[in-house]
Amino acid sequence: MSNEATAPSLIGGRIVTDEGAPRDGWIRIERGRIAEIGEGPAPGGAPDLDGSWIVPGFVDIHCHGGGGGSLTSRDQYQISRAVAAHRAHGTTTMLASLVTASTPRLREQIESLLEPVAAGQLAGIHLEGPFLSAVRCGAHDTDMLRPPDPETVTELLEAGRGAVRMVTLAPELDGAVEAVKQLSEAGVIAAVGHTDAVAEQVRPAVEAGATVATHLFNGMRPLHHREPGPVGTLLDDERITVELICDMVHLHPTVARLVARHAGPSRTVAVTDAISATEAGDGHYELGSLPLTVTNGEPRLADGSLAGSTLTMDTALRNLVERCGLSLPEAVAACATKPAELLGLSHRIGSIRPGLEADLVVLDEGLRPRHVLKGGSVVSGSLAGSDSAVR
Repeated sequence: MSNEATAPSLIGGRIVTDEGAPRDGWIRIERGRIAEIGEGPAPGGAPDLDGSWIVPGFVDIHCHGGGGGSLTSRDQYQISRAVAAHRAHGTTTMLASLVTASTPRLREQIESLLEPVAAGQLAGIHLEGPFLSAVRCGAHDTDMLRPPDPETVTELLEAGRGAVRMVTLAPELDGAVEAVKQLSEAGVIAAVGHTDAVAEQVRPAVEAGATVATHLFNGMRPLHHREPGPVGTLLDDERITVELICDMVHLHPTVARLVARHAGPSRTVAVTDAISATEAGDGHYELGSLPLTVTNGEPRLADGSLAGSTLTMDTALRNLVERCGLSLPEAVAACATKPAELLGLSHRIGSIRPGLEADLVVLDEGLRPRHVLKGGSVVSGSLAGSDSAVR
């Protein structure tokens, strides 16, 4: 993997755009942006399509690490390893998700991420905690959980200097609805997650401005036919975007398909919830302060609870298509277009159209990444002259 590879000026294949069915064509890149899109043979000769698909770079709004590197570590080398691991799998934009910790610790972690955010390695920070339910906390330190208060919310947002883009909280906690209002007024996405709330406790948070369901079903009171809880309430509200961890471990394919069909492409977002073990193999790791063991790619705490995933976005895309029955354009919307829109970045990334940054993934016939471009530069794969699909 190299950031020094020569940037291509022309790339050809079956292009997946927002306009419908993929089409054979080409993309001309100038100064890191998409300058022109055409159908059929490219100017100066037709590129060898060779079964390749071209899709926008993936956008992951929920990621804790990868490649052996943790985004909570405060170690710049580990942060860079995590970013590189996911870029190799097509993720060109990602948020760094932090888990529950003390306020001073969270402030330190946020400050350590400001440089990677400023450098464009990360698009911002997601605080998954500490304002979560102890009943549904999953892999979060129960000793550090607490209700939100205006002072703590302000302290964490100020530490981020605009880099904190999303905060997950449980709406049943004291002060949660007021915190949602505070976050919304600050331009921060308020997400509902790790909650044991009943429907009547969820609705006020949505009315206050919550717009995202953090990994729907996981870390939530289950859906019940007489009490819809957070799952039914959030899924049924057109204002809510739902995250799905599509590793087919956190969710059965049938459940993921039902959710994606109900919510539709405009409200469905695929996330990884990946931890440092992603692309690093089975073994013993930590998420925040909690030890866990990864066996056959599944991270679990000592009590057997899932603790994040080892998923990458290209696998999420394949699972949505091959195991959940979505069309490729629908899966691309979940992995790129919708999360970019959610972050307010659709004017820059998330789609393939002239003027946008050339964040692109070339997939082979099996939907596995062959090449990954970030701002027109090759960050994974080789675009050597022998590959006539790219020039």
